[in-house]
Amino acid sequence: MTGTARGTAGDDVAENSGGVGDQPAPPKRPGWPRRLLEWVVVLAVAGLLAVLLRAFVFEVYSVPSQSMEPTILPGDRILVVKAFFNATDVRPGNIVVFRRPPRDRPGVCAPPEVNDLVKRVVGLPGQTISSNGNTVLINGKPLAQPYLPPGTKLGRPISPPVHIPKGHYFVLGDNRAVSCDSRYWGTIKGSSIVGQVVSVIWRNGHPWLHTF
Repeated sequence: MTGTARGTAGDDVAENSGGVGDQPAPPKRPGWPRRLLEWVVVLAVAGLLAVLLRAFVFEVYSVPSQSMEPTILPGDRILVVKAFFNATDVRPGNIVVFRRPPRDRPGVCAPPEVNDLVKRVVGLPGQTISSNGNTVLINGKPLAQPYLPPGTKLGRPISPPVHIPKGHYFVLGDNRAVSCDSRYWGTIKGSSIVGQVVSVIWRNGHPWLHTF
């Protein structure tokens, strides 16, 4: 109770006037209906924030295949940043998640239920990409690939040379010999890129952090 409580003569009522020895009345606890409503509001706001963060800021993906070994292993969980992402900012060597290309028939390169794929960008719009043995060539010059182990086999060659159209990107898996990528279904549209992979956050059933 706040302010001054008044009573009739003979009532045993104390005045909360701040005098010596007076104690403030304890705050009145909200009843269960109000507390329940507060929790519902808190949970609703938290759920909305989680949805917005996932839709627009970042998302965690689980990788089922071997196509990005040894950088990303099967079962790894990767953190993909979507916020302020623009395909024009993509650079060679970036790892990206993108929607399954139309030419990738479901069940051939990935299970039918998989809608998004993860690969590494190696070719940009306007460039011409080809290969010579295990060496990837960009405009006729060897592409530096420090992220690959020495002696990595290319597998299927990039032949004939591919001129990458405007707004498109050429992507390869790090495990070149087994990866199903732009060598099979062509370049991907920049508009199909969901976001950039910035780290592995889970490996072998445990939290694990490796940034790119």
